[in-house]
Amino acid sequence: MTVKEAATPGGAVRSLAPGRAAQELGLKRGELDLAVQLGHVRTMPDASGDPPRFDRQEIDRLRGAEGFPDALRERVRTVGTMEAAGLLSISPARFTRLARTGHFTPVRFYLNRYRAVVWLYLAEELREFALAHPALLSGRTPPELRVLLDAGEDRRARNWRGRRLGLLLRVTEDPWQQAATIGSVLDSATVAEVVTDPYERSYLRVLRPELVPGRTGTPAAREVVERLLRADHPDEILWHRVSLAHALREARELRPAPRPDARSEARPLGREVPVRSRPEPGLGPVAVAHRGGRSPHGRGLLARLRLRKERRDAARVGGEGRG
Repeated sequence: MTVKEAATPGGAVRSLAPGRAAQELGLKRGELDLAVQLGHVRTMPDASGDPPRFDRQEIDRLRGAEGFPDALRERVRTVGTMEAAGLLSISPARFTRLARTGHFTPVRFYLNRYRAVVWLYLAEELREFALAHPALLSGRTPPELRVLLDAGEDRRARNWRGRRLGLLLRVTEDPWQQAATIGSVLDSATVAEVVTDPYERSYLRVLRPELVPGRTGTPAAREVVERLLRADHPDEILWHRVSLAHALREARELRPAPRPDARSEARPLGREVPVRSRPEPGLGPVAVAHRGGRSPHGRGLLARLRLRKERRDAARVGGEGRG
């Protein structure tokens, strides 16, 4: 038994780590992740934030299903534009037109070496589309679609964001987590307009999921990805604003966002809170000591009062001597 397997006191392996689960299911790690997102493979409940584990009974159930492993592998098979067009027996140009007008929803994407976005689609969904809409696969492009294309319509990124949010929202029932997920596709200014409390915004930032886990690459590549992650259509932005406000109301009813204890110096994460000294009664404003023990004005209040008294005493003595 490897260290990645968890065993019961009796010695039987009860749960598997992702790598071992993928191996036993005949999937690559990326395919297993997608199978989990799509609900084809169930994970064990875990609130620790660690990578998910897989119950041995779930793995055995899938291995015993009819057509395993080919059937499971086919359900998570993704294809790019060229392969998708071949699967539907249409030209790549026609497939791209249908994808841009929202007839196909990407399930993933990646950047090629030229930093161009390569969208991936589920082969299973494409076959279902071909059976349901054969008229769109031949003949002239319908006029209403031609109008959208002439206007530069491209719904691929928008549809991918909607799908990704749906998959993430499905795996959590916590309203705060749901609010954080919805807010992840909005820019910070829009989130601040909806979530005016800084502690709530900090909490949402802590809970916010990664829409594209493990993002790496050059700054230019990361910039391209960041643009894909943010809602950019007015209707889409409005929809997510309303959804965020609704999720926030439900979250507040369940429990408030964590706030620092009154006796602690905790601050909202990611936001600096200015610290002001509290004056002692009757003394007025007191300068806060900086590094080196000096006040920002050179001398502390007591030192200035002492110097003033010494000057008055010296003047008094001098006056008596002259008299």
